[in-house]
Amino acid sequence: MSFSVFLSTFGIIFLAELGDKTQLTAMALAARYPWKKIFIGIALAFALLNLGAVLVGKVLFVLFPVFWTKIASAGLFLYFGITTLRHSGADEESHKIVASGAIRTAFLMILLAELGDKTQLVTLSLAAQHDSPVLVFCASTLALWLVSLIGIFLGKQLIRYFPIRYIHRAAGILFLLFGIALLYQTLA
Repeated sequence: MSFSVFLSTFGIIFLAELGDKTQLTAMALAARYPWKKIFIGIALAFALLNLGAVLVGKVLFVLFPVFWTKIASAGLFLYFGITTLRHSGADEESHKIVASGAIRTAFLMILLAELGDKTQLVTLSLAAQHDSPVLVFCASTLALWLVSLIGIFLGKQLIRYFPIRYIHRAAGILFLLFGIALLYQTLA
């Protein structure tokens, strides 16, 4: 096992995901839900995605064509955009009640948004190039977790400076824009 495989995989995946929609999604979700729950959902989704990429990446593309995955992902972003905007004026008490679905929300959003995404394809490619699937899995997963944590903590800092209802509105608009852009990209 080579430590250079770990370092190169970590670096490639970290840089590829930095500033990507997943990090922005983590920021937006962190403004709405408790950060630990968001991270659990994101971490589980990335672990599952990377396991799929390393073990059965080629089969995923047969079972879940990229076109339909993107359509489902766009629909999910649009749905969460609308629901976030509908709840953007809610008080803190209702904000805490909504947090019960934070793990499921983060998991589904990341799972669908990242299925077949560039980082999953890169992870699949790196696993195929190197005879170190465990190192590729660990490096890719840790890189994605770190980028997500950075996004979550940036989102939490926004709450200190802006009222939560403005952040919710911005997050809702961001989700809608992601959904529209993904639909446009898929259907164009």
